[in-house]
Amino acid sequence: MKRVVKRLRWLAFIALSLGVLACSDKNDVANITISEEPVVDRIFLDVYKSPTCTCCDKWVTHVEAAGFEADVHQPTDLNKLKADKKILPRYRSCHTSVSKNGYVFEGHIPANIIQRFIANPPSGAIGLAVPGMPVGSPGMEIGNLHDAYDVLLLRKNGESKVFEQIDRVH
Repeated sequence: MKRVVKRLRWLAFIALSLGVLACSDKNDVANITISEEPVVDRIFLDVYKSPTCTCCDKWVTHVEAAGFEADVHQPTDLNKLKADKKILPRYRSCHTSVSKNGYVFEGHIPANIIQRFIANPPSGAIGLAVPGMPVGSPGMEIGNLHDAYDVLLLRKNGESKVFEQIDRVH
């Protein structure tokens, strides 16, 4: 229902914008200054999770607050989906997200890191992973506690390397 409301608001914004342009004087439209700021495309993710996992729900809220569009799915065999997406067991966490261009994002990855990855995906990459469930990662907040953890770059050949280190002090 939340996604439907968001889509309706977006459609209303587009309709209003088109109405304003249609009613504007041609000279007014000609004088519009286009911002030189880059336009960031909205990132769409299909999120696969257990129906009972509340930390996954919190992570979805985190990415949506960062401007992502998330469609949540609850497959009967989450491990099969992870295997089909070539996510090896040592890289797994509680949820798997897949972008529209096929990149996988396993676990509690901060939204800004996903945005940077999608803006410039490394050659040979299938996506990113935060194995396990580190305390303090998005969706795993527990007061002021924070674990240091690595966001791993997953490669098509099954290898990984550190994409970014998240260093936090307890």
